[in-house]
Amino acid sequence: ARARRHPARPRASRVFEACDEDNKGYLSREDFKVALVMLFGYKPSKVQVDSVMSSRFIYIFHFLGILLEKFLNLMSTKKAVQLFDSETRHIFTAFDMQDRGFLTLEDFKKAFNSISPKLFERIVVEAFREVDQDSGGHISFKEFESTEAKAA
Repeated sequence: ARARRHPARPRASRVFEACDEDNKGYLSREDFKVALVMLFGYKPSKVQVDSVMSSRFIYIFHFLGILLEKFLNLMSTKKAVQLFDSETRHIFTAFDMQDRGFLTLEDFKKAFNSISPKLFERIVVEAFREVDQDSGGHISFKEFESTEAKAA
């Protein structure tokens, strides 16, 4: 019944209903994470979830939750783009360990080594060259964002 009330956004409604397993009428923090994975294919960061939960929450028996209408509003195209942009910026900032506003090959190597220490260096170098679209030896946020958008 809930999905019929929002015919323009049936997929988000179906995801909400699937993630609201106990038919509570709201998504808990964990439910929300699962919903984002189902809709966008990635697990949100703690910072991202905290931001959403603090701005769009309701209190129900001492738990935080997101009601269907708030969820659908949040998942609208504009909001989804903002979430994606925020996540991309968060990843870029994590890679930019020197806080320079760009990534070097060394930054890339360190980031990949922390994620996958057994990855061959030549693969990391190839990935860096692929993202470094202007071959300038540095990856700007714009280059990083462009590559992330293609991957998504």
